[in-house]
Amino acid sequence: MTAAVEPMTAADETAPAPGRANPAPRHPWSDDPYTDALRAGRGPLYLRRSDGWLLPLEVERWCAGADDVDLEVVRRCEGAVLDVGCGPGRLVAALAAQGRRALGIDVSAAAVDHTVRLGGQALRRSVFETVPGEGRWDTALLIDGNLGIGGDPSALLRRIAHLVAPHGLLIAETVPDLDVDERVRVRVADGRGATGTPFPWARLGAPALFRHAARAGWRPEDHWTAGGRSFVALRRDRDRDRSPRSTNSTAEPPNRTAVISSHRARKPSPDMPVADR
Repeated sequence: MTAAVEPMTAADETAPAPGRANPAPRHPWSDDPYTDALRAGRGPLYLRRSDGWLLPLEVERWCAGADDVDLEVVRRCEGAVLDVGCGPGRLVAALAAQGRRALGIDVSAAAVDHTVRLGGQALRRSVFETVPGEGRWDTALLIDGNLGIGGDPSALLRRIAHLVAPHGLLIAETVPDLDVDERVRVRVADGRGATGTPFPWARLGAPALFRHAARAGWRPEDHWTAGGRSFVALRRDRDRDRSPRSTNSTAEPPNRTAVISSHRARKPSPDMPVADR
């Protein structure tokens, strides 16, 4: 089974998924520090909570080519791959370089442009909107903190279950070595005073992910660590999912979806905030 990467039309760009309300207007991201960082290929860049808590984001790593840890994720992918929140597109490009069928989706125009320049296919799209090949992707990816998208892990996992084929695979990156399960509102900040629009965001360790996954129709298949990062492979379990096509979601509209983010700080551990400057 393979999922075709369908051409995008103007109607596709704004069409809501079946059974969902029209999303709120997109945030243009034109003045957002995330866009500036992607275009420059470097930080500093942080997720900033209202109390001043900061988590460094690894822009340089995201904008570089896939490293050995990334390539292990690529090796584990099956069939056609959907990279949810693909960011600058290093995984999509790595898959394409191997002749693998892959599509990245991201709400950031700068991220999509970067992915295309690397030779990957990408659409500016929220995971909560209509996605090409729904129900036919063999593998979905939630890497670099993208379990945080929408701030509601259970809703996100239910949505991914709708996108993959029966018994499809999900590979997700989690907070390493921590049983973290938190939901907060954050902004992207450059540490020099510029901040983006607030959005809901979540952080999960592997134990919390397994709990949410069981309720959303997924069963654990593997868990590994590499390069200080933690990954979980989940298998779509149609027998345990009573409502695989559910469209109920408490996640916010796509323009408030979390940007690509990393669980792993460059120097401090991910559970330790760094001081706001």
